[in-house]
Amino acid sequence: MTPTHHLHTLDVQGLRISLPGTARPVLDGVDLHVGAGETVALVGESGSGKTLTSRSALNLLPPGAVVEGAVRVRGEDVLTMNADQLRALSTGTVSMIFQDPRAALNPLRRIGDFLVESVTLTGSMSRADATARAVELLRAVGLDESALRKYPGQVSGGMLQRVMIAAALMGDPALVLADEPTTALDVTTQAEVIALLAELRARFGTGLLFVTHDLDLAAAISDRVYVMYAGRIAESGPAEALFARPRHPYTAALLASTPRLEAPQGRLAAIDGQPPDLRQELVGCPFAARCHLATEICGRQAPEPRPAPGSPHHQAACHHSDRLEGSPVDAR
Repeated sequence: MTPTHHLHTLDVQGLRISLPGTARPVLDGVDLHVGAGETVALVGESGSGKTLTSRSALNLLPPGAVVEGAVRVRGEDVLTMNADQLRALSTGTVSMIFQDPRAALNPLRRIGDFLVESVTLTGSMSRADATARAVELLRAVGLDESALRKYPGQVSGGMLQRVMIAAALMGDPALVLADEPTTALDVTTQAEVIALLAELRARFGTGLLFVTHDLDLAAAISDRVYVMYAGRIAESGPAEALFARPRHPYTAALLASTPRLEAPQGRLAAIDGQPPDLRQELVGCPFAARCHLATEICGRQAPEPRPAPGSPHHQAACHHSDRLEGSPVDAR
């Protein structure tokens, strides 16, 4: 197959990360890509490896991490970059929106200083130009220039998250990594931020990797979706097809356990059991112990991703994905 990583803003190939004290890799052969102007959602339970996957695009890895594979941004392998190259990458090509904006901002510095210094300290923009750019972006996210003079404690969490989005776009990045950026927000503000991200992506042509455990958010914002489980990609494909006809039992179980206003009364569906322990080696399919479709082969052989019939871009790593074919999730 001809390599295609040069076509992607982000291209992760065979990423395997092991940490001290674990019996198996935290990430085990992750393949993922994000195109220019495309929004890709990375979903799964807490501890599945979503955040670590996204942070690998800036080589923000834990101490002692042993890494295999490649993480390319615009064709350049991030994992082989030196400190100066990574600094240039994080101030121009790749930006990250963190889950808690208050943790990313100095409460003793004005918001304007935070926005402007992110580009002036690198010499890529004069202070006057940076201030004009900050005002432009604040207006793009629904704020006015008075925010420049305020301290983080003087504005709401929703406004701060908008500031973080503006900060992420200060250097005209090719790729934005959004690590559950709406978790701490109320539902109304959450919807506004999602709409804003979609608008800014279209306006600036930025690739967006959106990390979330909320499947409804993923459905609302993404072009494509990757479902992670125990450090592996369980299923991937176009958002509409994946949510309408999941081909992995884990994806189907996540969708069935999502609360719905129109759902019948009674207990919510839940996924029995727990994710695999990192302190134990993993043989076979990582979801086998919790899966109602599991057979003997699932416990001894890890499944390879297989495309859906007639849909090569919709893939699932499941020995029995055909048993889910043609069965939309009733709970949706």
